[in-house]
Order: sequence, then C-alpha cells, then structure tokens
Amino acid sequence: MKIWKWILGIIAAIGGTATIVAATSKKKHEKKVNDNQKKVKQTQAKTKQVQQQKTQTKKAVTNQKKKVSNTKKQVKNTANAKQTTKNFENKYRGRKRRPKTKS
Repeated sequence: MKIWKWILGIIAAIGGTATIVAATSKKKHEKKVNDNQKKVKQTQAKTKQVQQQKTQTKKAVTNQKKKVSNTKKQVKNTANAKQTTKNFENKYRGRKRRPKTKS
C-alpha cells in the first residue's frame, strides 16, 4: 500500500506542476492577446484616418478633372489656323519673292 501512495503522490506532484505551468502560459497567452487587440485598435484608427484622407483626395481630383475639362472645352483647336497660315506662307511668301534691296 505504501508503494501505491508514493506512486499516487508522485503523479499528483507532476499533475500539480503541469497545472501551474499551464496557468502561467495561459496568463502569457492572454497578455499577448490583449497586446494584439491594442495593436488592432491602433491600426483601425490609422486606417480610418487614411480612408478619410483618401475620400478628400478623390474629391479634390474630381474637382480638378472638372476644371480641366471645362478649360479644354473653352480652348479652340488651332490646327486649322496653323494649316491656313502655312498655306498662306507657302503661297505668298515663298522663295519666289526676293526682299527689296535698299539703294
């Protein structure tokens, strides 16, 4: 009987130490989880700020696009005028005509 008591005592001691180790590791795990939750909250706050900045930037970009399109509508195409000028120069101011010499 004494042997069984000793064996049972050793098993109980091993079980007790395992329980203590498990409890401490659980506390460490909970601490890590809490730290991670804090980090997640910080990241979510930063993300929210970035999203707000993103929406403001998009609004600014759309406003600029509207301004650019309005100015493009108001500007006339000068290709026809350039072609007309070139034709005029070729026709009337070509190499045929010599400049007048002063006497």
